[in-house]
Amino acid sequence: MTGPLDDLPHVLIVDDDKRLRELLGSFLSANGCRVSAVSGAAEARLHMQGMSFDLLVLDVMMPDETGLDFAGSLRAAGNDVPILMLSARAEIEHRIEGLSAGVDDYLTKPFEPRELLLRVQAILKRHALALPASTEVAEVSFGAFSFNLLRGELRRGGQIVHLTTRERDILRILAQRAGEPVARADIIEPAQEDTNRAVDVQINRLRRKIEDQPAMPVYLQTVRGHGYTLHVD
Repeated sequence: MTGPLDDLPHVLIVDDDKRLRELLGSFLSANGCRVSAVSGAAEARLHMQGMSFDLLVLDVMMPDETGLDFAGSLRAAGNDVPILMLSARAEIEHRIEGLSAGVDDYLTKPFEPRELLLRVQAILKRHALALPASTEVAEVSFGAFSFNLLRGELRRGGQIVHLTTRERDILRILAQRAGEPVARADIIEPAQEDTNRAVDVQINRLRRKIEDQPAMPVYLQTVRGHGYTLHVD
């Protein structure tokens, strides 16, 4: 079961400055956002494995892995989550460097919180307009579970169930065509080898998270000779 907070845009703040994380978190929370905050790229990756975010607010200068490197790795992996980059470096070449890494906007420190909020709202609005129009159903339910297609969040009794990025992608494909057989070819990642086997392995892992008896699935069923189908309420 979801509540009003689930409809708010979910922002992940990635900054090694604890004080700034807390200030940004408080300000964005007070202005219509759900907020999670982490201190670096490694921690951000762990959070992003379990849930989808509507926006990253990402600092450039962080130990171990810079914001530029992190943003570049996300884009190289095909992750198009919107990114607002923060930096104390105001020179035009630094701004160009950030935009070249694939970020959506670049804000130099120090900044007015109101300007940050306006930029966050502008990015969220642009991204919402860019969402595929074919996503007619925002959420599906099956048994004790609900899955939000736009956020890629699976919940059981209101609690988020951890999904890997690949599990989330597969569940979204099945949920978009709920009740219909979906061929393995529509689930396969082109870059993978031994693709049918790879899909079957992911399906089995997903079943262990949503089925009481994975060997006798109720929701995620095999369609013999074709693929899989997701039965929803």
